[in-house]
Amino acid sequence: MSQIEEVIIIGSGPAGYTAAIYAARADLKPLLFEGKQLGGQPGGQLMLTTEVENFPGFPEGMMGPEMMEKFKKQAERFGTRIVPEDVVAVDFSKRPLIVKTQTEIYQAKAVIICTGAQAIWLGVPGEEEYHGRGMSACATCDGFFFRGKNVVIVGGGDSAMEEANFLTKFANKVTVIHRRDTLRASKIMQERAKQNPKIEFLWNTVVQEVLGDGNKVTGVRLLNNQTNEEQVFPTDGVFASIGHKPNTGLFEGQLELDEKKYLVVQTGSTKTSVEGVFAGGDVIDHTYRQAITAAGSGCMAALDAERWLSSIEDHVR
Repeated sequence: MSQIEEVIIIGSGPAGYTAAIYAARADLKPLLFEGKQLGGQPGGQLMLTTEVENFPGFPEGMMGPEMMEKFKKQAERFGTRIVPEDVVAVDFSKRPLIVKTQTEIYQAKAVIICTGAQAIWLGVPGEEEYHGRGMSACATCDGFFFRGKNVVIVGGGDSAMEEANFLTKFANKVTVIHRRDTLRASKIMQERAKQNPKIEFLWNTVVQEVLGDGNKVTGVRLLNNQTNEEQVFPTDGVFASIGHKPNTGLFEGQLELDEKKYLVVQTGSTKTSVEGVFAGGDVIDHTYRQAITAAGSGCMAALDAERWLSSIEDHVR
């Protein structure tokens, strides 16, 4: 078993790397595991994003993977030790806190969880091929690129309606594709979408395939699940809005989760239900899910961890 670390960070991305930068500058010598957290992506969801134009300080925009590489280098510059491994188990029932990989058991006084969340994709042919080239799961991230174009959004909940309305700021027409004949969204969100002249609906319809010309999305192949009729529907962009899944399977039974399986933190804090365990980024956020908010809460988690570690040291003295 290794030495007792001051702080271990599980997960990378904007939250994990920002937590690492702050923890390292506080001389906590953080150890960060950047591995594929429970199906997540090392470096977070920006590793699957093309151009990032809404992160402050980058007026010309930057490719998502390039931005994450800069985050990583900045964390390493201040002394963060980065391990490209998966955490496979944790034990927060005793002290020191235990974090396990396939090859080793680590101990820590404090742990910061930044394992993120992932969009639930449609799971159809063409979706992966055209990811970032007309296929997206984030209207607020990518809507700007569809100014004056026609797009479709798949889903029927509040998020889908909210994103459909948002997309009308840029797109000429937004077509909502829903597998049922009624929406799951709240009444107020339904009415807002139905009253928007730029939004149309295709009911009882599922996407079977995302189509493209090799460079960008050109349409979708649709199936009416009542009549079994198929059609090719031309579109410039496809937005999946059928939900997000936080990467928290590792912490079930260890930490308090909400009904959607996101980690629960104290109001106005990043403290979880176990003392000394903090969390930041999309793993606690089912509202904003932006790189800038993830980075901000990663900073908060590092500051909370630093203050908590100082308090227990003062107590020991």
